[in-house]
Amino acid sequence: MSRSAEIETRLREAFSPSELQVRNDSDHHAGHAGHDGGGESHFHVKMRAPAMEGLSRVARHRAVHKALGADLTGAIHALSLDLDA
Repeated sequence: MSRSAEIETRLREAFSPSELQVRNDSDHHAGHAGHDGGGESHFHVKMRAPAMEGLSRVARHRAVHKALGADLTGAIHALSLDLDA
């Protein structure tokens, strides 16, 4: 399973979002630090989920990182998050 698909699966299971977009931005970072050469190092996530309601921005980011798990976040160089309820 690709990292994009794994990100989407884990976030859907954890938050049941009303909107979820996972974009692989790795090609925009070819030749830069952290680019893994395999095309799965930089991602942008836009998610809208009722579970985010009432959480601060930091708490939302922490919740996403927890849902993704250390194994997946450790394999990603950059993760941009656009989160809202």
